[in-house]
Amino acid sequence: MLLVLVLLLQSLLARSLPCLPDQAAALLQLKRSFSATSAFRSWRAGTDCCRWAGVRCENDATKNGSGGGRVTSLDLGGRRLQSGGIDTAVFSLTSLRYLNLGGNDFNASQLPATGFERLTELTHLNISTPSFAGQIPPGIGHLTNLESLDLSTRFYIADQEDDKARKITLSYPSWGLSKINFGRLIENLGNLRELYLGFVYMSNGGEGWCNALVKSTPKIQVLSLPFCKISGPICRSLFSLRSLAVVDLQENDLSGPIPEFFADLPSLSVLQLSRNYFEGLFPSRIFQNRKLATIDISYNYKIYGSLPDFPPNSSLINLHVSGTKFSGQIPSSISNATGLKELGLSANDFSTELPSSLGTLKSLNLLEVSGLGLIGSMPTWITNLTSLTELQFSHCGLSGSLPPTIGNLKNLRRLSLFKCNFSGSIPLQIFNLTQLQSLDLPLNNFVGTVELTSFWRLPYLSNLDLSNNKLSVVDGLVNDSVVSSPKLEALSLVSCNISKFPNALRHQDEIHFIDLSNNQMQGEIPRWAWETWEELFFLDLSNNKFTSLGHDPLLPCLYTRYINLSYNMFEGPIPMPKESSDSELDYSNNRFSSMPFDLIPCWSLQILDLSYNILNGSIPSCLMEKSSTLKVLNLKANQLRGQLPHNITEDCAFEALDFSYNLIEGQLPASLVACKNLVVLDVENNQIGGHFPCWMHVLPKLQVLVLKSNKFFGQLGPTLANDEGKCEFQQLRILDVSSNNFSGILPEKWFRKLKSMMTVSANKTLVMKDGEMYGVFNHMTYLFTTTVTYKGLYMTFTKILETLVLIDVSNNKFYGSIPESIGVLGVLTGLNMSHNALTGPIPNQLANLHELESLDLSSNKLSGEIPQKIASLDFLSTLNLSNNMLEGRIPESPHFSSFPNSSFIQNAGLCGPPLSKECNDKSTLDVVSHPSKKKSVDIMLFLFVGLGFGVEFAIAVVVTWKPCIGK
Repeated sequence: MLLVLVLLLQSLLARSLPCLPDQAAALLQLKRSFSATSAFRSWRAGTDCCRWAGVRCENDATKNGSGGGRVTSLDLGGRRLQSGGIDTAVFSLTSLRYLNLGGNDFNASQLPATGFERLTELTHLNISTPSFAGQIPPGIGHLTNLESLDLSTRFYIADQEDDKARKITLSYPSWGLSKINFGRLIENLGNLRELYLGFVYMSNGGEGWCNALVKSTPKIQVLSLPFCKISGPICRSLFSLRSLAVVDLQENDLSGPIPEFFADLPSLSVLQLSRNYFEGLFPSRIFQNRKLATIDISYNYKIYGSLPDFPPNSSLINLHVSGTKFSGQIPSSISNATGLKELGLSANDFSTELPSSLGTLKSLNLLEVSGLGLIGSMPTWITNLTSLTELQFSHCGLSGSLPPTIGNLKNLRRLSLFKCNFSGSIPLQIFNLTQLQSLDLPLNNFVGTVELTSFWRLPYLSNLDLSNNKLSVVDGLVNDSVVSSPKLEALSLVSCNISKFPNALRHQDEIHFIDLSNNQMQGEIPRWAWETWEELFFLDLSNNKFTSLGHDPLLPCLYTRYINLSYNMFEGPIPMPKESSDSELDYSNNRFSSMPFDLIPCWSLQILDLSYNILNGSIPSCLMEKSSTLKVLNLKANQLRGQLPHNITEDCAFEALDFSYNLIEGQLPASLVACKNLVVLDVENNQIGGHFPCWMHVLPKLQVLVLKSNKFFGQLGPTLANDEGKCEFQQLRILDVSSNNFSGILPEKWFRKLKSMMTVSANKTLVMKDGEMYGVFNHMTYLFTTTVTYKGLYMTFTKILETLVLIDVSNNKFYGSIPESIGVLGVLTGLNMSHNALTGPIPNQLANLHELESLDLSSNKLSGEIPQKIASLDFLSTLNLSNNMLEGRIPESPHFSSFPNSSFIQNAGLCGPPLSKECNDKSTLDVVSHPSKKKSVDIMLFLFVGLGFGVEFAIAVVVTWKPCIGK
């Protein structure tokens, strides 16, 4: 009894030990670093800090000889605190074992470079937040007792229309912690059991991440690395991490097969691999892992497989195979997964019929289905799923009207029915869905007149998309009360026959995304729109009939990242958002006449398209000399004069420049060599002169160089023999120097340096991509054009083709023979050497150009016979050899005989079909016949650039035809 009393007394004394003064002082200093908040109400000087909210102390006076009253736990997570950064006072709390500062606002500050290494007792560290930036302090990697580390940025994904138009919403749209050396960070963290690094950009994100993990963290249980830019296949040695329970690797660049060993990890409950580049057969044995509650392999477009028969009492809770090549039957046994809450079946290769047993899954919260084979009306059993909060039918053949019973799904928060064949009017019962937050109905056949304000009856509505139906959207009854409408965040009304700017949006002051393109709105944009939508991220008013901004050029938008005003009738100076950080601005095809960049900041733009306006004067120097962020600058088809700015700095970020169809003089600025990411340069149709810019060979990514219709002179390639190494364009795929004053002999050796024209590129998509930032909107297409003469026609490509490999040296003063070395350019699809003074025979080596589709050697002085082997070029669809001095019989082949006589006229010595002149030599030549081994299919070359908030832009879309000029 006496012993019990002594122990009880010791326990009471231990609990009554107050915190030490130095601990209280450190906490009070930390408190002062935050703005005033009720979270610190209990933090008062003179009171026991061990009793303050969020603070716990170690009161065992004998433990480690440290004495009691030292702070061991500080939990300020999720308090919505605001601070300019972590105060170093926290590092005085050296007995901390648990530190949670996550979910607060530290104003994008840097983490302290030193100090974390002092917290040697830490087992749990959480500074998850979107508001830190820069490097991870190396001291964190020295905390050898860490069991849980969370440096992630919180995010959620809301699908709009389909995966390519999804929205990623973050509190802050740019990268937080970035460019970490993953192996170095974790090499001493052998006790780690939980690792959360979402949105932390790994600078060494290849295969090394996987092997480093296996080597350094053998006890890991939770691995969460979404949005980390890691790549390569998953290493086989990951199987040795037998304690893995959660694997979250979504939204990375991982490739290769999904390893079968996931079926044999005994504790694995979550496998999240969505939105990567995995390929091959998905191992069906993984479905047999009875511990797995979540399997998400969605939007891995090259993964295929089939769903298994589901055993009774299946443990699956979440199953997502949308955006894969899964096929076969959806088994009726899926109803055995009675606990299923999320089911994503948007894979187009599934069979046509959905099993009615899906209607028995009473716990189902999310159902996503797609498939063109899915026909008929919406299944009646859908209304049995009363627990549904999200329902999506996409890219399907479902048709007919929406059943009124859709209004019975009272818990729905998201209803997405897009790219199907639903028709009729939108049923009024949809307004019974009072919990609805997102309503997406685009790309159907809904008809009728819809009042926008009728949707204000849905009090929680934040996302509305009615685009591309047969609807006519009008305002409806507009109430001036701010309280009467929900707070929209995203609104898309594309092609909705809107004739008047919606006054119903006057009070939508929290909206971030607006797309009102392809309507008939005209006149002035209301001033209230700019002043109300200050926090707008995305605005698309393209393809309307607006004539006035309704505001001065400095727009009050604070956070706008994308503005598209193209294809309207705007006049005057171009507008700029007040804060233009990382913006894309498309103002093409208007009547803008000036660029007042002396008043408007231009140094933080990423995309600027001002093509097809009436801009005059010179190009503002800041656009090229003071911007370290601008990736695409398109000034095509204006009235710009003067010279290009010449003082481009070393931090140049240009990837595509188009100055074509202006009146620019002078020479190309040699300082362009600073633009190491430049892929496209087009200066066609100006007054630019000088020698061929051999100095551009130092640009490692240059693929498209168009100098057409200028005043360049001298010879093509290096001027002196010892300059040959200074003129190698190894990445070039399109070279157009036509209609200049170039002269001399075409250099034999120089063409052998065009390496990318010899073989198919290993990187088949030739992706131009800024991989350092994610953000708010993904995959918005930016149209970037280039104009070349191809197949005898003057063509504007608004989608550069991967197979389009061109050389055009026409309309110059070249003489001498055609270089035989051109025959090594095996993937050349177009060659134009017309309108020069070339002599000698057509080289036999041209028959090696098996991908050639267009060959124009007209209007030269070529002699000799047409090489018989050229008739074997099966993909040659355009041929012009006219106006030369060729002779002999035209090669005979079924393919060659399809060319018109205009391909051969004005060659006095030529004879035979298709010409009417018969040959004197009646001997029959061998008919060349080579069956085609492939279809002549143009594969699109997409050139991507990523904006700071994550928009990826593709060089994209159509071909327009004009007669060939001056040929």
